Order: sequence, then C-alpha cells, then structure tokens
Amino acid sequence: MGLKVQTLKYLDAFPRAEEHLTQRTPSGAVVSILGLLIMATLFVHELRFYLTINTVHQMSVDVQRGEKLPIHINMTFPSLPCQSGSFLKFLSVDALDMSGKHEVDLDTNIWKLRLHKDGYIMGSEYLSDLVEGEHKKHDHGENHHNDGHFYHSSSKDLVKVVQEIKNALRDEEGCRVFGVLDVERVAGNFHISMHGLSIVVAQQIFQSVKQVNVSHIIHDLSFGPKYPGIHNPLDGTARILHETSGTFKYFIKVVPTEYRYRTGQVLPTNQFSVTEYFTSVKDHDNSWPAVYFLYDLSPIIVTIKEERQNFTHFLTRLCAVLGGTFAVTGMLDRWMYRLLDFVKSSSHNMVR
Repeated sequence: MGLKVQTLKYLDAFPRAEEHLTQRTPSGAVVSILGLLIMATLFVHELRFYLTINTVHQMSVDVQRGEKLPIHINMTFPSLPCQSGSFLKFLSVDALDMSGKHEVDLDTNIWKLRLHKDGYIMGSEYLSDLVEGEHKKHDHGENHHNDGHFYHSSSKDLVKVVQEIKNALRDEEGCRVFGVLDVERVAGNFHISMHGLSIVVAQQIFQSVKQVNVSHIIHDLSFGPKYPGIHNPLDGTARILHETSGTFKYFIKVVPTEYRYRTGQVLPTNQFSVTEYFTSVKDHDNSWPAVYFLYDLSPIIVTIKEERQNFTHFLTRLCAVLGGTFAVTGMLDRWMYRLLDFVKSSSHNMVR
C-alpha cells in the first residue's frame, strides 16, 4: 500500500517546495502586481474580442423577381422654390424605367418643404395624386396651342402662380424634397427638375436656361433600409453652382444585399457605387437643367452574415493568455531574485 502511495506521489504535477524556499520578497510583490495588471488587461482584450461581432461576405447570383426597388431620397435645392398650383408643378420628381413605365411628378410618399433663405421651414406639400394623363396637358407646351379654353379658364391662376414663383426666386427660397419612391426592379432613372412646366410657362419665369440653378445637397440617398456598417457614398454630398448652370447626372450601380443577423433575421436591402457627370448649359439649349439619377442593378447579390467567435475558442485563448503571463512573470521573479541576491552578496564581500 505504501509503495502505491509513493508511486502516486511522483505523478503530482504541483510539488510543494520546502518552507525555506518560499520566501516572500518586495521584488516578488512588484512582479506579482505587474502580472495581475497584465492578466486583467489581456482578459478584457480577449473578452472584447469575443463579444465583437464580425461580418462575413458571400456572393451569389441574384434570382429575385417581381420585387419593388425602394429609393429613399432627402435632398435640398437652396436656389429653387417649391411653389405649385392646381395644374402647375414647378419642381417635380419624375421616373422612367426600361419596362417603359413613365411616372411624372411621383406621389409615392414624397414631400416638399418650402425653405426660407435662412434655412427654416415655411410650409410643406404632400404630392397628391397627379395622373400622367393630366400632366400631359401641360407637358412640353404641345397642347397649349390647341387648348385655348384651358388657358382662358386658368389664366388668372397661371399668372398668380407664376408671380408667386418669381417672388420666391427673388426672396431666395429653397425646397427640400424627401420621401420614398417604389419603382420596378429594373434599370431606369429618376430626376428632379422643372419638367412639370411647359416651355411657355418656364419662359415666363426665366429669361434663359442659365438662370435655372440646380445646386443641391444630398442628405440621404439609399436603396433600401440601412444595416450596420453600410456606406452610402452620396450622403452629405453638396453641389453648389456659382454663375453657371447645367445638368448633373449620377450613374449608380445598385448591388442587391442581404444582411443576416445572428438572431436569424434577414434584412433585404441594397448598396451602391456611383460616378457623376456635369454638363454645362448654353444659351441656345432647349432642355432645362436637372438632376438625374440613372441606376442599373447588378446580377450579383451580396450576403453579409454576422458571426461571433466560438466560446470554446475564447476559453482556449484565455487559458493560454493567463497561463503564459503567469509563467513569464514567474521567470521574471526568479531572475530578479537572483540579481538582487548577487548584488547583496557583492556588497557584503566589499564591506568585509
């Protein structure tokens, strides 16, 4: 029995040192405190690394069909007013896609805010139903020559609205356009312009196309809900014109995206890249300046998954960090003890 116990003692990985070998020293205390600080720091670092959510990107072919493409817009035109009448829209939002669908002055949850030159809101307008057929009555001035009754019955209102627009331009009013457009999931464009006016009416307001200042600030432009870490490259973009005018065109490549949370929830949305182009107008141009957003969809869908480090991996790293720190500080303590002991011995010999 005694032999078995003696053999078992040899398997003890934690031998007990004799009492005279376990002296407590000030240098050992300093090293112990330093080791505890290092352990605590590394533990916090490892814990933060474990709690951090990483994202993994995957790509595949987009097979979605028949879904709408939501376009969130929030823009300010500091040099164009919002005024409109019952049959006249000064600043309009139009959309055209490759399916042939053309919507003029869209009413899909779009709001306009009248802005004072100092920036505060003077009033708002929700774009109520405006059927494309009604709009065509005063589009491009084509029907005004043959619709004398329309002009006769509305001439007073027309003069009133034109005068209001002139007053707003003189007072340097601006307009903020924001809301959501639900368009078909095909390539197309939407633009903000004065295309709701006929050429005849527009010429009563402006003497030249160079007087139309389409300076704008894009507060937000996105193609779906936002997910953590998304970057919309046009957010915060400001394009201010001085003593010139022209048309802005933004060419956008929309990339369908799915964001998968760790909870299993899936958020369908889109991200995009963009290039822009500006064309100056000339006095003899017949087209009015505008801001165009021409978008196309990528055939590839990006899936972003949230992932977190495995708990057993966290425990493994934690044991390695704490054990390694303990071993290193133990060696440091022995070296310091021997160094101090050598210094004391040398001093003692010199005194003798």
